[in-house]
Amino acid sequence: MIISKTPFRVSLFGGGTDFPDWFLENGGEVVSMSIDKYCYISVRKLPPFFDHIHRIVYSRIENVKDVNDIQHPVVRALLKKYYFKGLEIHHDADLPARSGLGSSSAFTVGLIKALSAKKGKLITKKQLACDAIDLERNILKENVGLQDQIAVSYGGLNNIKFHKNFDNNFVVNPIPISNKILEELNSSLLLVFTGISRFSSVIQGDTLAAIKKNYSNLSEIAKIAKIGLKKFIDQDGDIINELGLLLDETWQLKKKLSTSVSNNLIDDLYNLAKKNGAIGGKVLGAGGGGFVLLVAKKENIDALKKAMSKFVVVPFNIDNTGSVVSYYQPDRDY
Repeated sequence: MIISKTPFRVSLFGGGTDFPDWFLENGGEVVSMSIDKYCYISVRKLPPFFDHIHRIVYSRIENVKDVNDIQHPVVRALLKKYYFKGLEIHHDADLPARSGLGSSSAFTVGLIKALSAKKGKLITKKQLACDAIDLERNILKENVGLQDQIAVSYGGLNNIKFHKNFDNNFVVNPIPISNKILEELNSSLLLVFTGISRFSSVIQGDTLAAIKKNYSNLSEIAKIAKIGLKKFIDQDGDIINELGLLLDETWQLKKKLSTSVSNNLIDDLYNLAKKNGAIGGKVLGAGGGGFVLLVAKKENIDALKKAMSKFVVVPFNIDNTGSVVSYYQPDRDY
């Protein structure tokens, strides 16, 4: 059996500029981090005692005789690519899917990592991200950006740049921060679950369809990403307060990208958080539901948690490992 462990990600700045529709003309960059909440994929040889050939367990259970009958698109595509026969695949996760944390890409990356290990191959972080991008965008034709696959493959707090002449030519620059700043970040950030799960590809499709109309807003989002990066690099001033204010500014711009990005529940949650100690924040991912990221001073975190008590509140820390094989045991022969 092989178990891969892949972190979810929190996108801070620059979301939207990681779509080819944007960066191939303008260039793009994001600031994002992986967190200590994970997607786990276990893969093992299925013992030859069953009528089915493959067993896939996620939010549903699939027992199939032919790979073409697999309903999960990522699993079906990857089992075809790697030519495996007779596997049992289980998915478990610390947080719900379709919630703005890059869970779909974490699943894809984690399964590629596990299947590569099953083939006896070491795969680099860059190749892992590129394979996931190729699968999601080119094979499955999903409306996804490129930051998620990279963020969860590499891990850590990073500045990811996308060039106009993109040919898998992205650059990942780890952002060095002091232990003091790291402790402040880990103590000042919260995830709040709206209770709404949604398919980000649909919302992002609306945003992409109006990308020319959104040019000025995306340009401002790109500028804020550069300012946010500089704040992390300089590490002076009140970085938590400045981070919160920049996220708030980003959120106001993001809401203008599509009417699907926010709704009354999200607006009410965010306004309540601002009244109870939150400096700023934003909905993660495409929007429309999922998790809201909130920033507050350490001394205000408890009051903010109390105000958010009717929602599921998730504290977290930054993860620095990226996707890894956390368990490896060769399958038994039968």
